[in-house]
Formats: sequence, structure tokens, C-alpha cells
Amino acid sequence: MKKKRKFSEGLLDEKKIKDELKIATGQTILDAGCGNGYMAKKFSPLVGKTGRIFALDSDKGFINILKEEVEGTNITALIGDITKSTIFQDRSVDMIYLSNVFHIFSKTQVEYFSKEANRILKPEGVLAIVNIKKIETVFGPPLEMRYSPEELIKNVKLHPSKLVDVGKYFYMQLFNKS
Repeated sequence: MKKKRKFSEGLLDEKKIKDELKIATGQTILDAGCGNGYMAKKFSPLVGKTGRIFALDSDKGFINILKEEVEGTNITALIGDITKSTIFQDRSVDMIYLSNVFHIFSKTQVEYFSKEANRILKPEGVLAIVNIKKIETVFGPPLEMRYSPEELIKNVKLHPSKLVDVGKYFYMQLFNKS
């Protein structure tokens, strides 16, 4: 039986996300806090056979299911936490994608996340953070847990590059390492 958890699948403008991320053949992408891995699966064909997608989540149940689903593909499902030290080498990842996870990080976790993202991103690497807008909605975390784009920029220690509307209730903030 598949484990249930709420996801933004179907609520995000996935085409706009993929277009804005400009994913290229051969890239290495980390989908951090991937949940059921639905976006990792969307990114997979974009990086091609020479690219790699790493789907990372601390939920063993989701990762074990995902491992079975992606066997033989360019996706590697891993149990882990982006707010702690990961298995990735320094400057080894072209892009980190984090969707609707940032709001659950404690202040300490935000600091560790920023350090780890900076460590593993290549010099020209991109961090993409998708968040639910800081407006009243019938779903999602309480308003006080949400980050506005300005608050997100203050907390992430990378260079903000672009803010993109990716759905009625969602935005994506892009950051560059350099």
C-alpha cells in the first residue's frame, strides 16, 4: 500500500518550472525533499542518458517505493536530509530543486541547508526553491511558517537571480552560486 502525504503535484505549473530551470542534457540535479519523486521523474528525460537525477528525502517509505519505480533509469533515490551533510562531493551538482519544504526548516536547519547547498553546487550552479505564497489559502502550512520571497532571500546565503510565478499559490525563487 502506498503511503499518503500531501504534495503540490497538479498545483504547480510544471511546464513553466521546467522552462525556467533550463535543464540541459548531462546535468546533475538534486531534488531535495523529493517526497514521492514526481518532479525528479519530470526532470529525468531532460538530462538524458548522460545526466543524473538524485531524489533525496528523509522518509524511508517514499524512498523505498521510489527506488523500485525508478530502477534502471537515470534517477537515484536516496534517504537523506539536505539540512545535514550529504554524500555529494564538493561542487558536484548543477542544480538543487527544493519544492514546498523550506517552510519546515528550523533556523538552524536553514543555516545548514545554505552551507550544504553552497558546498555541493558547482560554481555556476542554481538553487531553485518553490514555496507556497505567503497569502491565506485553504491548504498548506500556517501563514506564520511561510516565507515571502524577500524573507527567503534574507535566509538563503546565495545570490538571488529570478522570481517566477509557478501557480496560483506558488512562486519559485532562483539563486546562483556565483
